[in-house]
Amino acid sequence: MTDATDPVPTERELAILKVLWEQGEASVREVYEALREHLPIVQNTVQAFLRTMEAKGLVTHRTEGRSFIYQPTTPREDTNRSMLSGLLDRVFDGAMDELVENAFALRRPTDNELQRLRDLIDQAEAAPSKRDDDAPGKAPS
Repeated sequence: MTDATDPVPTERELAILKVLWEQGEASVREVYEALREHLPIVQNTVQAFLRTMEAKGLVTHRTEGRSFIYQPTTPREDTNRSMLSGLLDRVFDGAMDELVENAFALRRPTDNELQRLRDLIDQAEAAPSKRDDDAPGKAPS
């Protein structure tokens, strides 16, 4: 579940984070150059976004000469999980089956994706339950 204090990146902020996750760290110019090919954006806008993102706690920076070098504060996987958890809670009231059903309605999974889903289900079924009422020797309530 997402914490109310977790910063949620906007679409543009997420695009910037993807550059930083891929490169590890980058200057404003490097982020701009990575984005300009597929986003209509100018370097000053990238700089403004990075300042806002730093205020939100999404990135941090260090100084190298006269340049700020930005790094993401959270690994990509953690941000993905947090955003997905928020989507699951807000849109589907926590109903994972509805999320999957809607995803399948958008696009039929490939055979490889279906096999990966089967493997994930097998792993989930094999994992010990985290619910207290599933503990051995405890009667279900």
